[in-house]
Amino acid sequence: MIVVIDDDRHVREGIRDLLEGDGHVVEDFASCEAFLESCRPGQEGCLLVDAYLPGMPGLELLQRLREEDWRLPAIMIMGNSDVPMAVQAMKAGASDFIEEPIGREEPLAGVARALEQTHDVAKRSAWRKAAADHVAALTARQRQIMEMVLAGHPSKNIAADLHISQRTVENHRASIMRKTGAKSLPSLARLALAATSIPDDTLPV
Repeated sequence: MIVVIDDDRHVREGIRDLLEGDGHVVEDFASCEAFLESCRPGQEGCLLVDAYLPGMPGLELLQRLREEDWRLPAIMIMGNSDVPMAVQAMKAGASDFIEEPIGREEPLAGVARALEQTHDVAKRSAWRKAAADHVAALTARQRQIMEMVLAGHPSKNIAADLHISQRTVENHRASIMRKTGAKSLPSLARLALAATSIPDDTLPV
């Protein structure tokens, strides 16, 4: 069962049609509250939830599910390049995230990746090791700048804090993206968090 939670009916229907066309069984809800009223812990599958829902937001839902030991792999739907939200979502237990506007491939790839890693500990471990290797390839200065970028600091502020030029910061950022293979800041956040020693019991299994 794939569960989609989004207050936009067109988004829900679009994701549902896409996933059902790929052979998945899908149930959708307009709010986190409606989902909690209908579903109970122990259900297997994958959750796609909007980060910015009215009422209970998606991040709060992930935190609640984690507290209740409901280990349903979750994918956060979030705004383009919302790095702080990506970091919070991963720390709250999200296995992945997709950015709006949502294309055709992202939901399919995200669900496949979440389900695969849920049922294959070896592949999840390999993914973490690869992420750690990418981060290890960065220089100390690049790791420092990466951490500041993921904390939401703009290049201008990073330059002032480190007493270097903004151009130097931008050059480092470009090198970071190239060395890690990240295509966006949220994908860099995903890689950086995977590379850290997040305990297994904080991740969906």
